[in-house]
Amino acid sequence: FTVTVGTVFERSKIPLSKWWLAMHLMGSSKKGMSAHQLWRMLGFGSYRTAWFMAHRIREAMKDMGAGPIGGEGKIVEADETYIGRTSTPRVSKQRGTRPYIKRKGPQSKNPVVALVERGGEVRMFHVENATASDVRDVLVRNVDRKSALHTDESRLYTETGKEFADHRTVRHSTKEYVRYEADGVIHSNTVENVFSVFKRGMTGVYQHCSEAHLHRYLSEFEFRYNRRTALGWNDTDRVADIAKGIEGKRLTYRRIGYA
Repeated sequence: FTVTVGTVFERSKIPLSKWWLAMHLMGSSKKGMSAHQLWRMLGFGSYRTAWFMAHRIREAMKDMGAGPIGGEGKIVEADETYIGRTSTPRVSKQRGTRPYIKRKGPQSKNPVVALVERGGEVRMFHVENATASDVRDVLVRNVDRKSALHTDESRLYTETGKEFADHRTVRHSTKEYVRYEADGVIHSNTVENVFSVFKRGMTGVYQHCSEAHLHRYLSEFEFRYNRRTALGWNDTDRVADIAKGIEGKRLTYRRIGYA
């Protein structure tokens, strides 16, 4: 029995000093740190070791006790995006106007819903289907109903928006991204900025993520955003907070394949 039992470190042969370095690198890199980069920088014997370590650190980053965001007088922005590869109809010069399907991976992408309190925290969720019902379930469970909700004009939010203190929309279809009104500024730019960083990280750093592991990557980006410099956090604080999340989250190599 050792102090690592019952934590993400359990049965790991890697020195704790390297665990701490990896936690620092993943906690301080805004767009993430790939397993290949960890492998090279920390000198592990195999890529698989670095990959498994990174997933265990993401598990420690999960905020298990996060409550609803927003509240009276606060604004929460909501939006959805799609992650992954898809088969997209494209027009070939050789085939003229006849489209062909460029097959690279699964037929459909994975929907992700994000909720951001302006000046506060984010919550990110992988949903099975981007339907009004699924989006409503995410909203009512994670946003205080006294909040003002800001979204684009998507029908996903039309009915659910009525359940909150206020619901304002911007019409992206008419190139309206910000609207100034007497009682405030209407936009969903904050949540779109969250998606921008997330997508750049997933494309430029990680390059690909299977659906089974998507929830852990969401936890990673959510962790860093909620502990950003603008909220008074620094790299040392972030590492300390990852360390607080290691207990009771043992992840085995066999189980990780099944998320």
